Amino acid sequence: MLDTNIKTQLKAYLERLSQPIQLVASLDDSDAARQMRELLLEVAELSTLVTVREDGDNTRRPSFAIVRQGDTPRVHFAGIPMGHEFTSLVLALLQVGGHPPKLDAAQIEQIKAIDGRFDFETFISLSCHNCPDVVQALNTLAVLNPGFSATMIDGALFQQEVESRQIMGVPAVFLNGEHFGQGRMGLEEILAKVDSGAAAREADKIAGKAAFDVLVVGGGPAGAAAAVYAARKGIRTGVVAERFGGQVLDTLGIENFISVKQTEGPKLAMALEQHVREYEVDIMNTQRVESVIPATEPGGLHTVTLASGASLQSRSLIMATGARWREMNVPGEAQYKTRGVAFCPHCDGPLFRGKRVAVIGGGNSGVEAAIDLAGIVAHVTLLEFGDAMRADAVLQKKLLSLPNVTAVMNAQTTEVVGDGQKVTGLRYTDRVSGDSRLIELEGIFVQIGLLPNTDFLRDTLQLSPRGEIEINAHGETSVPGIFAAGDATTAPYKQIIIAMGEGAKASLGAFDYLIRNSVPA
Repeated sequence: MLDTNIKTQLKAYLERLSQPIQLVASLDDSDAARQMRELLLEVAELSTLVTVREDGDNTRRPSFAIVRQGDTPRVHFAGIPMGHEFTSLVLALLQVGGHPPKLDAAQIEQIKAIDGRFDFETFISLSCHNCPDVVQALNTLAVLNPGFSATMIDGALFQQEVESRQIMGVPAVFLNGEHFGQGRMGLEEILAKVDSGAAAREADKIAGKAAFDVLVVGGGPAGAAAAVYAARKGIRTGVVAERFGGQVLDTLGIENFISVKQTEGPKLAMALEQHVREYEVDIMNTQRVESVIPATEPGGLHTVTLASGASLQSRSLIMATGARWREMNVPGEAQYKTRGVAFCPHCDGPLFRGKRVAVIGGGNSGVEAAIDLAGIVAHVTLLEFGDAMRADAVLQKKLLSLPNVTAVMNAQTTEVVGDGQKVTGLRYTDRVSGDSRLIELEGIFVQIGLLPNTDFLRDTLQLSPRGEIEINAHGETSVPGIFAAGDATTAPYKQIIIAMGEGAKASLGAFDYLIRNSVPA
């Protein structure tokens, strides 16, 4: 299962174990069980503190638990944690074996103080780059608090359970048998939901903060760059974000970030946050901004109101709120989101193995999604609104060479059709003939571009007809002291590297504004 290089690296990691652990397997006679046994034995060979037992009584087979000797199993893997989940396995081995998680003391105490019984189940796909964050966060909770348990479930391996629970998107998280959440969630987000007083405590903490010199709204590449440049000037800098990393967290392969040949979105997001934390930047994560009240005079304080009810003040603001997936806005789309309507083919594609799906959009992202899905599903229908696909010629050629792909031009999607529980079809209008047509299918992947996250700024800043924040060459907006950068602005070409440059530019612009406007009496 593991090649020589991985074994060497894993052996070095396992030297950090301070307590003996057992891998307790619940196996059957399947090929997956054979592979799981092989993996567990290979892991055990790398450390004298790791042993394997095959007397597990878990009803999900094959599965295994990682447990300290003499303790109750609380960390479970129903599936073979390879691919993106291999890191989840390594971290679980270390943490159960006594190596402390990378959390601050306050978070650890908060986790240990939570009362109650919390049995989490997370359905994942091994190709999902969003799933490991959820799995690792829940495993950490289970290690630190005996009231928690966490089970990773490979949806492709337990397809019958996926269908019975009507799971059509990952990660899908269940708590004590009830649906808890969908999509990427970090530890802070999960804690805010299970610790009922956490949100109020955090709001009180935020409300008591002194005014900033620069407050960055958004934690993506533009926001991170802006924060670093501001902090290096020695001024009081803060970042408020719903999730640090922004849309980069949902990006799989990155191969055009100059000087880095290849990386993945979550890795880049982690590096961005680590870099920002090298400076004295106050990061307020999992906080959604609801409104901005501009200062009444140059150099005055702008006010940012949060969904929690708390507010922040700053002499200058940098809006780096990024963008989100553009939706079709047709009947049925909202109703069947995560129940057949999806936006990430890498994450959710494996759940549609052997089924029929549609991809909406003929640009590069749409054609790439159709190509990826064609290797998993029974059939892909690509629908393009225009009379020709807009993707690169090499991608179009590859797509049209696939036997289980149909490309339909001049197709305007008009309705997502379902049976009340899940998607059963898609209705579109032929823009040439005017005919309405129905495609029977089980999944729809929407790939039609991005929308800027600027709805809350419509009455505050001047926006373009596309909803983008209008900026000048210095990153200045229509309001003095408020700057903007990245995918939420009119800056052309929405690329990570461009967003970073725009963030740095906006930060320099904000600093220039501050030194030219004295602090009001």
